[in-house]
Amino acid sequence: MRERVIWAGIALLIFIPFLVWGGLPFQFFVGLLAMLGVAEMLRMKKLEAFSIEGVFAMLGAFVLTVPLDNYLIFLPIDASFSVFSLLVFFLLAGTVFSSDSYSFEDAAYPIAASLYVGVGFQNLVNARISGIDKVLLALFIVWATDIGAYLIGRRFGKRKLLAKVSPNKTVEGSLGGIVSALIVAAVFMLLRRGVYEPRNFFVMLLLVMIFSICGQFGDLVESAIKRHFGVKDSGRLIPGHGGILDRFDSMIFVFPIMHLFGLF
Repeated sequence: MRERVIWAGIALLIFIPFLVWGGLPFQFFVGLLAMLGVAEMLRMKKLEAFSIEGVFAMLGAFVLTVPLDNYLIFLPIDASFSVFSLLVFFLLAGTVFSSDSYSFEDAAYPIAASLYVGVGFQNLVNARISGIDKVLLALFIVWATDIGAYLIGRRFGKRKLLAKVSPNKTVEGSLGGIVSALIVAAVFMLLRRGVYEPRNFFVMLLLVMIFSICGQFGDLVESAIKRHFGVKDSGRLIPGHGGILDRFDSMIFVFPIMHLFGLF
């Protein structure tokens, strides 16, 4: 626990200045995180990150994350997705030009990995463009859910949530995480009313419940992926915490859902 707390503090000391800075430095930093996340996905399947397909997959997540049309004004407004599509075509071209048995199924995994990671981090960038409060709201919801689920589950947990996917998670812990998220988000929204206006406060609390559930589902998805490949953590970048995906698995789901409900 001491190691986890120390390294969590170090990670925050690196992340928070970029978050406050915003703009291109933050977007470029998040793009690099997305590339590392895809590299972790590839390694779980025992694929080489610095192979041709690995580089294309990592670049795919990067171009999805960084709004290219903001800086390369000669590109169309959907430049990021257009460039991502081009990289997908390159990956699929391997099924034609490869001398070995490189199939559509082989190309599908790096494509899916870059899309899965890239869309989540893209919406993190979009939230920051909208305002730092939107990012903080999401972070507080995810952190409160994780901490509440852990503490309540450890103290009162009896019924397994999804034992085949994550045997340590319980129904009681899940509910405790939702309640914790509601309390923390309510306090934050009372202090920073602009983060949810012009929505009704109580409607926003209902949305917070949805975001908390989505965050837990993102965590379960990552657990299912790791269980499928027989690994404990997605990576070893952060001692005591695992890899990038271990820290951002919930946020990969929460930010797109927040966008869907018009928070940014």
